[in-house]
Amino acid sequence: MITSVFKKSTPFNFSLVVILMLVFFFLYQIQDSAWTNSTILILQKTGLFLILFATVFLNSFISKKNGLSRDSTYTAFFTFLLLIFFPDLFNNPNLILSNFFVLLAIRRLVSLQTLKESKEKLFDASLWIFMAALFQFWSILYILLVFISVIFHVSRDYRNWVIPFIALFAVSILFLACSLIFDISGIAFLKESSKIDLSLDYFTNNYQNAAFSIYITVALFFVISTLSTLSSRPLVLLSSYKKVIASFFIGILVFILSVNKSNETLVFTFAPLAIMATTQIEISQPKLKEEIVIFVFLACSLFAFFSQL
Repeated sequence: MITSVFKKSTPFNFSLVVILMLVFFFLYQIQDSAWTNSTILILQKTGLFLILFATVFLNSFISKKNGLSRDSTYTAFFTFLLLIFFPDLFNNPNLILSNFFVLLAIRRLVSLQTLKESKEKLFDASLWIFMAALFQFWSILYILLVFISVIFHVSRDYRNWVIPFIALFAVSILFLACSLIFDISGIAFLKESSKIDLSLDYFTNNYQNAAFSIYITVALFFVISTLSTLSSRPLVLLSSYKKVIASFFIGILVFILSVNKSNETLVFTFAPLAIMATTQIEISQPKLKEEIVIFVFLACSLFAFFSQL
């Protein structure tokens, strides 16, 4: 039943995902309705929802445009399920913005398989990553994905290795200008945001702990399944799949190093995990197995969401 709804990409299917997002976003935000009395806060909440919507749309676009999945709504649906896993994310604009910028970078890097406008794509990706780092510093680790992409596709041209540093210079100038305009101490900001905390003692209740444990189990299932079937993927798409997998593990590294650690910091792993989940569902297998996997995924997301309200 569920597979029959999302196995095709139609305006109705995508509208259904958007409506579900709006409902769950509203359910979380309505817990504290004080923001409804402020026009500025209403605009802020609206902006956050629009960015989350753009995140879902962009991840689905990356998956379908680059041949990583079929013309279905699975990627959008799975991205939505992962977003509601840790609902506190809905009140964290820094993580939402940083993740969106990283996703813009991943879009450019995955499309490098065409070898068209490679320098422009490398510059754009690097620029987006350094912009993301202004909101969540350790997302800067995604610059590793830029160099991985250079190795996969355009390593022979030495200029491609320099492009990320040019992007860093551009963002540094922008950051310096903003620091001067708003009277912000750039050194203090970087010193504070670049701290490392390897502890995992941030849980405030058992439901957060349970949601984290369930998420790790779901993630392991799809990652291991993807790795086990990687050799059967089309050769032309192999580097793209490897970049998706690499982006997931970089997201884990961002979570481990972040000083302001919380479950929602795992947001950087959502997009690649949704793509991996889609590729596994779309593999030829009994329909009953597909239904069971999606139903369990849905049940885990709903339990995690409502238990943390």
